[in-house]
Amino acid sequence: MNAQEDEISPSNWDYLIQPYLLFPNMSGETAIGDLPAIDVDADIGDIFGHLKFGAMLYLEATNNTWTVSTDLIYMHLNQEVKKGDFITDGEANMKQFVAELAGLRRVSPWLEAGIGARLVSLNVDLDFETVLSTRNAETSETWVDPVIIARSNGNFNEDWLYMLRFDFGGFGIGSDFTWQLQADIGYNFSETFYTSLGYRFMSIDYNKGNGSDLFVYDIDTYGAVLKFGINL
Repeated sequence: MNAQEDEISPSNWDYLIQPYLLFPNMSGETAIGDLPAIDVDADIGDIFGHLKFGAMLYLEATNNTWTVSTDLIYMHLNQEVKKGDFITDGEANMKQFVAELAGLRRVSPWLEAGIGARLVSLNVDLDFETVLSTRNAETSETWVDPVIIARSNGNFNEDWLYMLRFDFGGFGIGSDFTWQLQADIGYNFSETFYTSLGYRFMSIDYNKGNGSDLFVYDIDTYGAVLKFGINL
């Protein structure tokens, strides 16, 4: 067996299973059809107080050169809308599923670069009262954003580790523009188990259609992240 064949041998791959918790804040704007745009401004307490279900999982396979990863997020939220002079009451019911598949290549001892595809599937149900009437609208949208990724990760020593990751994309293929930043510091309890604490910021600016077919999702989601890693 030559060196190239040995490099991609299954025995040289390491695997990571990483469930995690995101403590999110959300801010931005969403709109459906010809209804007034809704401002979203929810902190951690608001979201967890109205969270119906949430699940997050990261999976990774890596060797000395290549990394293949999958990141899965699902949240079902019921959030009161921000009131104003025109909107007197209401709520937004949102189901959000995000699935990312990425491939990275190590280009230096401290840097990986690659590409990915991030699928975003949303179901948004707006129900609110204005000074004139009660309004309701519901829509579902699914799209895929190509993204360009850069990541740096490693160990300070045997016990402590770090990870920095940045990506951007959309380019009008899916979202008009999307970008994401992650930063983590972790501690190795053993060769198998570790935990990390970090911060994540994800921005999605999606705009499709006009008039009664309009859908806008221009939302930033950000907050602390607690991860539990299992190395295989």
